[in-house]
Amino acid sequence: MSLLIIGGTGTLGRQVVLQALTKGYQVRCLVRNFRKASFLKKWGAELVYGDLLRPETIPPCLKGITAIIDASTSRATELESLKKVDWEGKLFLIEAAKVGNIQRFIFFSAQNVEQFENIPLMKVKNGIEIKLKESNIPYTIFRLTGFYQGLIEQYAIPILENLPIWVTNEKTYISYMDTQDIAKFCLRSLQIPKTKNQTFVLTGSKSWASSEIINLCEQLAGQQAKVQRVPVFILKLVSRFFGFFEWGQNISDRLDFVEILNTENNVSNSTFDLYKTFKIDPSELIQLDDYFLEYFIRLLKRLRDINFEDVQKQKNLVI
Repeated sequence: MSLLIIGGTGTLGRQVVLQALTKGYQVRCLVRNFRKASFLKKWGAELVYGDLLRPETIPPCLKGITAIIDASTSRATELESLKKVDWEGKLFLIEAAKVGNIQRFIFFSAQNVEQFENIPLMKVKNGIEIKLKESNIPYTIFRLTGFYQGLIEQYAIPILENLPIWVTNEKTYISYMDTQDIAKFCLRSLQIPKTKNQTFVLTGSKSWASSEIINLCEQLAGQQAKVQRVPVFILKLVSRFFGFFEWGQNISDRLDFVEILNTENNVSNSTFDLYKTFKIDPSELIQLDDYFLEYFIRLLKRLRDINFEDVQKQKNLVI
């Protein structure tokens, strides 16, 4: 089976590429910048130029391809990119996939997209889901809750740099996942016929509240976090206020995500069925506490190496 992977240089996409190559798939990556994507070529992937802003570049990329895996997404605040790339570009990609007789189209969406049409990113994701289902292309949609990798910048780094962490006063539990595990589900779906034309909410085996993640990082970092708690209704008021001004639209969009983060992951009853369908043992998944432990170990080692180099430089200066 030959795969065309879009977004291969991203946090999730690179895991899909690496695991696909390991499993023996023929992997082709749609890229705009060959230098930026050079590491994918070193891994063994074929790089082909393609740009969703230039529809004429897409059909040649699909020649000989069996399945498309779309792991790309614009940032929530990049409104022009959301319109031109994530909406218009992907509509053309779907049409090209129909003409190219693609046997599976895997799309990564987000949890509860239909509930947040006021947020451009969520509106686009939901719209692409609908268009993909109407296309008659065999599809699999994965709705994601959040990556472990995103929590480093959100919690670990502010604690280490003694910066404030902004959280709401509502205790919401979210089932984050490691991108390696998401990639595992993605590729496993290609081998399981009953995942065809289905939508799955991917969740980890354990849900975490922000306070629990902060406590974990405090223990591993050996220092206390500066936590700033803000009621959700205040952030919503601020969001509405900024929404009146053109210069504040991006701020408004970011604040709207507070609602998403405070929407409970009511998927615990279906988690067991999810793992059963994909024939994945929950014990195989990377746990959040193990992920953070490895991060802090690597960070401390790097700091020790830097300190050692500084000491050596000082010695050389003395000599």
